[in-house]
Amino acid sequence: MNALVATNRNFKLAARLLGLDSKLEKSLLIPFREIKVECTIPKDDGTIASFVGFRVQHDNARGPMKGGIRYHPEVDPDEVNALAQLMTWKTAVANIPYGGAKGGIGCNPGELSISELERLTRVFTQKIHDLIGIHTDVPAPDMGTNPQTMAWILDEYSKFHGYSPAVVTGKPIDLGGSLGRDAATGRGVLFATEALLNEHGKSISGQRFVIQGFGNVGSWAAQFINEKGGKVVAVSDITGAIKNSKGIDIPNLLKHVKENRGVKGFHGGDSIDPDSILVEDCDVLIPAALGGVINRENANDITAKFIIEAANHPTDPEADEILKKKGVVILPDILANGGGVTVSYFEWVQNIQGFMWTEEKVNTELKTYMTNGFKDVKEMCKTHNCDLRMGAFTLGVNRVARATVLRGWEA
Repeated sequence: MNALVATNRNFKLAARLLGLDSKLEKSLLIPFREIKVECTIPKDDGTIASFVGFRVQHDNARGPMKGGIRYHPEVDPDEVNALAQLMTWKTAVANIPYGGAKGGIGCNPGELSISELERLTRVFTQKIHDLIGIHTDVPAPDMGTNPQTMAWILDEYSKFHGYSPAVVTGKPIDLGGSLGRDAATGRGVLFATEALLNEHGKSISGQRFVIQGFGNVGSWAAQFINEKGGKVVAVSDITGAIKNSKGIDIPNLLKHVKENRGVKGFHGGDSIDPDSILVEDCDVLIPAALGGVINRENANDITAKFIIEAANHPTDPEADEILKKKGVVILPDILANGGGVTVSYFEWVQNIQGFMWTEEKVNTELKTYMTNGFKDVKEMCKTHNCDLRMGAFTLGVNRVARATVLRGWEA
């Protein structure tokens, strides 16, 4: 199912549970602004290339809009719309003063040189500089972008508006990035998983974990789970998949991945079909790659008792229903992977204050926010007699609806 259709469906279910009137519901769903720009650059060989850039600004009732910029050949306006809307609910669930946005450029970053990527980023920034800003819309890295991309955006934006480190987050530390930001989403996944397991009288230690996706989020989550005594029995990435029922040696795997750019060829486990990773025997499944990977085709075969959605929208609504009937507990993406945007908020706060926090303070504050977010979602589950996904959606939608009404914006 298309990500936008699924997100709209969850929103409408939450709006119904909350009893929102149809005018307010409609105004919450319509994006604040959608931007589409042409980005033309000279390539290194002297030829001219054009790319299409997008920015969807969904909602700013609770504060500046916030969301990543992705460079990917299939940047699709529908997906960008869905992810912008998800960011609105995610920031509200985390209880940080932001709304949602998302952006991207339809390109293959692997086929562009560093200088071509820099030119493309600067042209994109020139086209949208008057629509983003410290108190308007604060971009961050996403698929295909990184701290260097943010540094270029910061520099180009500052040419128009003066030095403004708070205009982007996920920057290099030397330009005002936050300590702990790189590991934040993975660390947030750990804190959210701990909160969920504690609720069920369990701890990380002694549980068997399968992690689909071993990029930034999956690899940090694996490291933290391993340190807490959890047993990671299978992992996969774009290069392949491995399993070891006795538990994978995570520090060795991290070293192997760094040297070989993927899990393929790691000798501390048996090679398996990457397509089977989601149905491997485990207690906790962590999808940390792309959306829509858990669907009606594989949901019946999933053995995990808990699913922690470290990726955005990894579970289709049909799969949701199948898993619910099986008694599988799903910690939804808008809660589980909120660690990244929460530490982005801390970075923005530090930039505005002009005062840098210690890494210990960042991690302590993150744990507080993630744990409080879980408690708030559980309260909504009790109030509306619903599962964790609807608990998170009703919490997020309710907070945005209240801010909208208080500001006098309802239609």
